[in-house]
Amino acid sequence: MTNKITIHLASPRGFCAGVDRAIEIVKKTIKKYGAPIYVRHEIVHNKYVVENLKKQGVIFIEELDKISDKSRPVIFSAHGVPKSVPNSAKMKKIFFVDATCPLVTKVHKEVEQLNKNSFQILLIGHANHPEVIGTMGQLPKGSVYLIETINDATSYNNLSNKEKLAYVTQTTLSIDDTVEIIKILKDRFPNIQSPKKDDICYATTNRQLAVKKIAPLCDILFIIGSKNSSNSLRLVEVAKKSGCENTFLIDSKNESKANDIQKYKNIGITSGASAPEKLVFDLINEIKKNAEVEIKEIEVTKEKISFKLPKTLN
Repeated sequence: MTNKITIHLASPRGFCAGVDRAIEIVKKTIKKYGAPIYVRHEIVHNKYVVENLKKQGVIFIEELDKISDKSRPVIFSAHGVPKSVPNSAKMKKIFFVDATCPLVTKVHKEVEQLNKNSFQILLIGHANHPEVIGTMGQLPKGSVYLIETINDATSYNNLSNKEKLAYVTQTTLSIDDTVEIIKILKDRFPNIQSPKKDDICYATTNRQLAVKKIAPLCDILFIIGSKNSSNSLRLVEVAKKSGCENTFLIDSKNESKANDIQKYKNIGITSGASAPEKLVFDLINEIKKNAEVEIKEIEVTKEKISFKLPKTLN
């Protein structure tokens, strides 16, 4: 007798507009300038995407001094870079294309404006994440103070002027965790200035809302995304908190142990903002090999956002 399985498919899932744009920038640069081209840091945090681009002639580097042919273009990843990186590229006369997500650029502009207006700036985010390094690197060292945890928010007191305090956030955080940290900061510093518009990006928010909706329905839930993808890791946390303790982050169908899945009746699937849709359907097809599958897509909103490419690539 064939096993019957219901797959609860979260929507929205997968690529966001910033990731779409970054990958498109890489492809257009190869088309316009030929291979090889360099990309500083992984263009987006996804193993499949990175391996695919390597085959097309992309050389991934962590620092500009690893570029052996300075006549070739270099692209800065979607996570954003410190100011020192484009400055260094200009000095070395390296042609670069900036693929920073426009929503990250918005945060960069916020911190610059706040700094200009003499605010002490708190950045809620994760240490060593490239986006956080990039945002803190927009200003001189010491201008931005990192708040990672509730404990950091409770103990922060490095204040010269209580009236001139502001916070910004990394774009890929868990909405719920960030709300708790912001509440503590607002209770402690009632005059703290918030961003005019929430810094957590629309795609992160939507994917977390979709996961909250499917988690209580699932016996097991798979988040497709890479281990270094912040937004994918947050989806795992959200799913576990929302009722599916049995949640796993996997890079591809190969990690899903499809045979073991057969004992579950309700399987949840979604993917982080840097994971391609192909990986979702690879997993679904793998499950279909041994089971009769009904797919229920649970959509919380439709995404219609797209970002323009840099003029240099037109």
